[in-house]
Amino acid sequence: MDNRDRSCVIRLADARAQIPGPAGEHFARVLERGSLRLLLSLPVRPNQQNPHAQDELYVIMQGKGVLFHDGKRDRFGPGDAMFVAAGTEHHFEDFTDDLAAWAVFYGPPGGEI
Repeated sequence: MDNRDRSCVIRLADARAQIPGPAGEHFARVLERGSLRLLLSLPVRPNQQNPHAQDELYVIMQGKGVLFHDGKRDRFGPGDAMFVAAGTEHHFEDFTDDLAAWAVFYGPPGGEI
């Protein structure tokens, strides 16, 4: 999507076709507009993440697993949405090989609140 576009449809299959990326990335950047960034993530083990500067919303499209976040562990599956505030330690554990998640980053550095 071009930043001048005001609307679009982002297809899972098109995003998935961009993975792996040129340097072997297991995600694809599919939309950037203002502070909003949308990625498709196909995580691999071990899932190591650093806390992000922006708030983040995951929407699970396929697969299941456990989200470790802020010292807690919660199971997730297809159709679930998970919120992780900026600066929060988190990663995926015990996830299936077919895990696919939209990751939406938004807001100012440090999060909305």
